[in-house]
Amino acid sequence: TAEKGYDVLLKDRDDASLGRGVSYMTDNWSKKTKRRRMTQYQNNLNQSRVTPLSDATPSWPRHFAGADLVIEAVFENLELKRKIISQVEEVTPDHCVFATNTSAIPIADIAAPGPEVSRPQNVVGMHYFSPVPSMPLLEIIPHEGTSEEATATAFAVGTKQGKTCVVVKDVPGFYVNRCLGPVLVETSALVKEGVPLEKMDKAMKSFGMPVGPITLMDEVGIDVGSKVASYLSGADLDVRMTGGDISLMSTMVDKGWLGKKSGKGFYTYSGKKGKKIGPEMRAFLTEFTGGATSDLAETDIQDRITARLVNEAAKCLEDGIIADPVAGDIGLVFGIGFAPFRGGPFRYLDTVGVTSFVDRMNGFADAHGAQFEPCQLLKDYAASGKRFH
Repeated sequence: TAEKGYDVLLKDRDDASLGRGVSYMTDNWSKKTKRRRMTQYQNNLNQSRVTPLSDATPSWPRHFAGADLVIEAVFENLELKRKIISQVEEVTPDHCVFATNTSAIPIADIAAPGPEVSRPQNVVGMHYFSPVPSMPLLEIIPHEGTSEEATATAFAVGTKQGKTCVVVKDVPGFYVNRCLGPVLVETSALVKEGVPLEKMDKAMKSFGMPVGPITLMDEVGIDVGSKVASYLSGADLDVRMTGGDISLMSTMVDKGWLGKKSGKGFYTYSGKKGKKIGPEMRAFLTEFTGGATSDLAETDIQDRITARLVNEAAKCLEDGIIADPVAGDIGLVFGIGFAPFRGGPFRYLDTVGVTSFVDRMNGFADAHGAQFEPCQLLKDYAASGKRFH
């Protein structure tokens, strides 16, 4: 944000937390300067635009009195987020937009009028993807009461930050994570059947994904994936979140295997690029699968995972969660790296043919269950021969 010319107030609860945030920025800028990707002048200018503040800084309310937009990124806790809104509304001008960075909590719940929230029209969701510096997508999520001005402000700031913004409906999981939910479930189903982890990763990389589903979960965080999967399982996706065993992830979290950030997830990590499946994970998989093994063909792995992903994307279009197929393609290509050369889920459907795709899903539904039932929009397009683009 500072690099793009905005004056930034960086606020955290205490000086130690604040120091970690400042160090993260300055270290990154120092690396860029050392590699000649940034001049020392630009580095100095960026640092001059950031004002570090903590709860212990007596003048922080005075600084916030001139803020036009506040982006909150605290833990995924509804009570805490509403408490932050209350604190911010006390010291900011009436026009100040409050953007919450959440991956799961409905924006309407965060913005619900009450003692903590007096300006619900100014509350909007801005869902960034991790790692934020390198992930290009930003979901803008207005709730039903969000003003057009607040939505436009969030979109303009996100665009200036260098993000590709898509406006999505305020539903559980929004768009990208909602599509990712059934993929997590199907991945757990394949693991349960005894499909080797490396084979799954190799299959989806061959399809065109930047990483396979196992590596993706490790990189996102097993704890994050587990929260998304369990949250969506209790939401409104019904049968589309069935067919697997998401206790796979919750058990790993209990063991402290949180993915790459903890050094151990599905893979055990050593050095910059070294990763392997350790003996503890192999023992755990044997227990989880009951000793089952599978020699499922690479194309079947690809078809089952993409079927769950693409069907959910089409369901999102059917339900008005995304505005059009273009937004849907942009969201999944930039959000999870959906095989870029295929153009996104809707371009992919046009390429393989909706009728062929629906027939494939019906075959999977007969073999594996109702979680593969194609959504009504796909059935309608298959019957009419209509294309998405």
